[in-house]
Amino acid sequence: MSSTLHGKALVAQGGGPTVVINQSLVGVVLEARKFGQVERVYGALNGVRGIINEEFLDLTQETTHNLEQVAETPSSGMLSTRDKPDAAYCREMFKVMQAHNVRYFFYIGGNDSSDTVRIVNEEAVRADYELRAIHIPKTIDNDLEVNDHCPGYGSAARFVASAFMGANLDNRALPGVYIGVIMGRHAGFLTAAASLARKYPDDGPHLVYMPERAFEVDQFVQDVERVYNQHGRCVIAVSEGIQDKAGTPIMTTLTQCAERDAHGNVQLSGTGALGDLLIDQIKKRTKIKRVRADTLGYLQRSFIGCVSDVDQHEAREVGERAVQYACWHNLDGSVTIHRTGNYSVDYRLSPLEAIAARTRHMPEDFINPEGNNVTDKFFAYCRPLVGSGFPAPHRIRAPRVPKVLGKGA
Repeated sequence: MSSTLHGKALVAQGGGPTVVINQSLVGVVLEARKFGQVERVYGALNGVRGIINEEFLDLTQETTHNLEQVAETPSSGMLSTRDKPDAAYCREMFKVMQAHNVRYFFYIGGNDSSDTVRIVNEEAVRADYELRAIHIPKTIDNDLEVNDHCPGYGSAARFVASAFMGANLDNRALPGVYIGVIMGRHAGFLTAAASLARKYPDDGPHLVYMPERAFEVDQFVQDVERVYNQHGRCVIAVSEGIQDKAGTPIMTTLTQCAERDAHGNVQLSGTGALGDLLIDQIKKRTKIKRVRADTLGYLQRSFIGCVSDVDQHEAREVGERAVQYACWHNLDGSVTIHRTGNYSVDYRLSPLEAIAARTRHMPEDFINPEGNNVTDKFFAYCRPLVGSGFPAPHRIRAPRVPKVLGKGA
């Protein structure tokens, strides 16, 4: 293995966009342009599909000023893809990289993206072709192993908490039952973030349901009725991925018409079906009449008005660190975030095999024993990630005026 590889760098973005994914992209580009052995920095349009089709932009010729503006812009600046490459797909990608003398490959994405980097790296080893392949973490689901948390999660968590803050205020003014359905097929981190909306003892969400615990419809209705009888209202945060004891999504247990995506998974996002089904259960089994639901959907991923400064800074640094590991240290792997102190982070390069195609779940001590809320330990974990300037609601504290006529008693 040579001490210094000379050739081109290639960066791509995959999977669902986030508010801060372009920070990582720009971190890679600007850092890579500092190294003399990097002849050009290419960006692949539409992720791995762009690599297959040789759809590249020469980011070496982009201005630093414009790159910094793109860094502040949500969603994938180089566009994305839902392609899930297998070994044959990755071999074709590798052939394109060889043809363009790509020696540094950076892929920003989640679980599947890390697996793609692993397969490409193995292809390079088999071909005796020196290629440094680095996975850069990104996911609002916060479900990458080894990482304390993932870039994209903090801003999405800030959006979810802010949305529930508003929903709770609305629900307090006009009481009833409100259900907010949040992204998360297997991990409940984002749904749990709704709990940050609480300030006063009776604030919602009063109930929080995550995929890590089995969801029982009968118990759910009992929980709602109990909270409603206590407060005269109930705010609920529920993950789109809630499932029963057998691991079957609740969407499929309550309806026979669940749609499936390109990978054969039950389509959970982009539909309000789960909220409607839960509304129906509450109305059928209780006397509560005012029941409403929202599905936050894609708004959680790229909402430009709700960005965590902590998330921005860390997303930039994982991109920069990726280049440093590849160009200074001649290493392959996945950049991972590790919490140190309260609050600070450090970055390490972890083996691709430790991240690839694996899913991290909420720790047991983040969820209450009843499985319908989070613990203080989760609050302490999540609060720093949503950044500074996090909003807080306030209530009128003026005293009541004594009644004269006694009406409404």
